[in-house]
Amino acid sequence: MLIRRGWLMIGVVALIVGAPIAWYLISPLFITRQVGEAFPAGEATEAMEQAAAEPTKMMEEPMPAGEAASPAVVVSGEFYPIAHEGRGLATIYLLPDGSRVLRFEDFEVLNGPDLHVWLVPIDPVPNTVGVEIEGYVELGALKGNVGNQNYDIPPGLDLTSYRSVVIWCLPFRVPFAAAPLGAP
Repeated sequence: MLIRRGWLMIGVVALIVGAPIAWYLISPLFITRQVGEAFPAGEATEAMEQAAAEPTKMMEEPMPAGEAASPAVVVSGEFYPIAHEGRGLATIYLLPDGSRVLRFEDFEVLNGPDLHVWLVPIDPVPNTVGVEIEGYVELGALKGNVGNQNYDIPPGLDLTSYRSVVIWCLPFRVPFAAAPLGAP
């Protein structure tokens, strides 16, 4: 009887500890986080939108410098599945203010625990379960597993060293999906 009670206590403790861990690791597979970010607008675009909203008002400040400039595509590629299904377009844009942004459009990937966006120096990205890809640069946590989203590229980062963008699962050290970054 005492042994049976001991096993029951061990089972209860394992359930109390294991249930939250299991929920953290498994629940993202069933939850969709949708994002709908607009394309990033620079100062010049915002000034134009303000002027267009009040067409009869005379603007007192001069037109912002670089007004004629528009975002330029630097590199682009379609997502492909690695450990899980993934689709959509990954594009790096050079904005008129000189900053760069990675944009996902029509993006969708299976959700998972603690997914992040990495730039990596290889293409194609192998299914390296349990082994991190050397030389990666993290752009942040994945904002959502479905929808359009933007990630800032660090200033001064030499993009010629990076050939793919990867959706990386930190807890399991698994690449979910990747997109090659080639000429548009």
